Amino acid sequence: MLKLSLLIASAAAFQPRATPKVQPQTVRQFGMLDGLFKKSEADVTETVYFDISIGGGAPQRVELGLYGSTTPKTCENFKQLCTGSKGFGYKGSPFHRIIPGFCCQGGDVTSGDGTGGVSIYGGAFADEAFPFSHADRGLLSMANSGPDSNKSQFFVTLGDCTWLDGKHVVFGRVLKGGDVFEELEQLGDSSGAVSSEAVVSA
Repeated sequence: MLKLSLLIASAAAFQPRATPKVQPQTVRQFGMLDGLFKKSEADVTETVYFDISIGGGAPQRVELGLYGSTTPKTCENFKQLCTGSKGFGYKGSPFHRIIPGFCCQGGDVTSGDGTGGVSIYGGAFADEAFPFSHADRGLLSMANSGPDSNKSQFFVTLGDCTWLDGKHVVFGRVLKGGDVFEELEQLGDSSGAVSSEAVVSA
């Protein structure tokens, strides 16, 4: 069974990383538990993006909205890894694990296989907050190996993953490029194996 630990991003990173700050916009999460136990709305305070190359094909852009008002430290880590401003980042890292209906994992910037990762803070950092549920597709959340072990690995949900609530920090969601994750989903299987390379190219 999949370890709910390091969910690592693996898509060829593209160079245009962080876009200018945007006016906060309300983004709704829809799901069976929406509005019951978790907040159903979040302010997108900033948008970042990277490009993903699948099977050596042309890069395809995805835009991700970050919930900076609620999880500023987590969002800053992700943003800086998108831009590579610290001298390292997501560029060249793969989506090493994909499970249809569950998630696309990536962000292992050191090993590329889900065993590594590093944060901009020099090591693992604490879980910032758990106000949002994993009750929808297209949510951006931190992968970890247990409490307070966040580094660079992340995952994007491909369905309702509410059993992860309170264990992984949701800090954003896919704004554009949902079709890219649909394509990525087709590469995975129930074991998490990926049939074709998918890499952050810039």
